[in-house]
Amino acid sequence: MSTELLNVLENIEREKGISRQILVESIEAALVSAAKKVLHDKDKAIEVKVDVENGRIRIFSDGKEIVSNEFGRIAAQTAKQVIFQKIREAERDVIFGEFQAKAESITSGTVYRFEKGALLVDLGKTEGILPKREMSPRDNYRQGDTIRAYILEVTKTAKGPQVILSRSHPGFVKRLFEMEVPEVADGLVEIRSVSREAGDRTKIAVWSKNEKVDCVGACVGIRGSRVKGVVKELQGEKIDIIRWSDNAEEFIQAALSPAQVSSVKILTAEEKKVEVIVDDEQLSLAIGKNGQNVRLASKLTGWSIDIRSKKDIAKEKLEATMTPVGETAPAAEAPTADLEGIEGIGPKTAQALAEAGFKTLEDLKKAGEKDLLAVKGIGKKTAEKILNAVKKEEPS
Repeated sequence: MSTELLNVLENIEREKGISRQILVESIEAALVSAAKKVLHDKDKAIEVKVDVENGRIRIFSDGKEIVSNEFGRIAAQTAKQVIFQKIREAERDVIFGEFQAKAESITSGTVYRFEKGALLVDLGKTEGILPKREMSPRDNYRQGDTIRAYILEVTKTAKGPQVILSRSHPGFVKRLFEMEVPEVADGLVEIRSVSREAGDRTKIAVWSKNEKVDCVGACVGIRGSRVKGVVKELQGEKIDIIRWSDNAEEFIQAALSPAQVSSVKILTAEEKKVEVIVDDEQLSLAIGKNGQNVRLASKLTGWSIDIRSKKDIAKEKLEATMTPVGETAPAAEAPTADLEGIEGIGPKTAQALAEAGFKTLEDLKKAGEKDLLAVKGIGKKTAEKILNAVKKEEPS
């Protein structure tokens, strides 16, 4: 049994990747449980030692080594069950640690089942789950297809490690560029930020540590060879590669490409708000379909962007020079001086009458009580007083 035990330990260590120390500790714990059942005494301090050199198993009760003829078939069967359980647990821990170390990287597997809209992916040692919410609208896989995905999260469950995958996460695009562009993988070119609407468009901001290396050119590749590899994996999703800058105005202007920006004005640096002015024909391009271009640019830069056309700015300036409806025009422009001398008419009443079209004494002579009551601020008594005063002004 000693030689057999050592052979089992060696095989498991080699095939499962579980350390011999973990296995020995599991066996000792299993044999302690079995020994207590055989000896029918749960209160005694039972200790089991496994010699990793020769495979010999020794049992101690209250510090004294014991030999039990009953420690045979029942003990071996109990130990076997617990050993298998411990091995499964240890194997799950190894797999969990392996995939946890791979978190936020790309893995590949085979689609083997569909479950409630999610894809179950065979990753070799375990399975991965690609939920529907983490798929790109362009994804269309069938059973048996090979798939690449981003490891979003790794958690422990009673059934073993659960690996959540994603093909819609911005990190997926970043890792794809690391695989396609050596300069990014080496750290010579950095991807500073990524904003993405999966299945439609992605913007990435890149920066080079070496001035001699064109960060945008490196990511695009000769005749677009490198970026084409990423686009192919994303099933044709559009990608805008932006040159990152620590100058906010320059970065925002680049982020709004392919639109041409006339000017960028920072409104509040604390709240990160800017106003962007574009030519009239560039407005729809800058905003994008359903606001997508400005939305992605805002996520990429971290600034709230308000886009306006030159036509809108010019219109606002023109309106600012005009008297708004309902507001009082300058006093010098209203010919009310000849009305203020009439009894019942003060400066405010004269102004109200002038705005209503009664600018002269002749205008008031033609007015009736009903006409005056329609003027803002004039009541019945005031109207009667004004009409009586106007009559007095008539020649006798």
